Amino acid sequence: MGIYNKLAAIQKELIAPKGQRNDFGKYNYRSCEDILKALKPLCDSNNCLTYISNELECIGNRNYVKAIVHFVDLETGEEIVSTAHAREEETKKGMDGSQITGASSSYARKYALAGIFCIDNEKDSDATNKGEDIKHADQVEEAKARAEVLSYINEVGMSKENVDKICKFYKVTSIQQMTTEQCKHYMKNAGGK
Repeated sequence: MGIYNKLAAIQKELIAPKGQRNDFGKYNYRSCEDILKALKPLCDSNNCLTYISNELECIGNRNYVKAIVHFVDLETGEEIVSTAHAREEETKKGMDGSQITGASSSYARKYALAGIFCIDNEKDSDATNKGEDIKHADQVEEAKARAEVLSYINEVGMSKENVDKICKFYKVTSIQQMTTEQCKHYMKNAGGK
């Protein structure tokens, strides 16, 4: 089973419950830790691993934490990477500088994990505006489109070099960053469907 097949299998099986509660905002949410707890057994059973690193980036006069999720096939050494950024607040009541950076890191890591494993934000605090149903439907459609591309790539046994060419063509760093339109375009043209 190739790395994309393993990723697709984990995306299909992963259930990351919203184990945290924000009493002030009256909503449940999932933390980075909740996702990792649900992810570890799936990685183990698929002979792969996930690890996360951070980089700090200064853009203008603001600091951003860039979280980098590495998904590695232990059988082949192939790797898929997903990234997300979170801006550090200059000050936050009740937090010192290291706590502000830590909070930004957790937020960025959560969204980098959500990106690579297609975890939607249904009913999360940042999806409570009008249009939530449309946003969720778009996310589901995008996840399905990516899964179709990943399935096709695995089905034909595509090499990592060719996958990299696809990413370069669509100006993304991984298949997980392709939009619904890009996935459909690929499947219609290069995918031969």
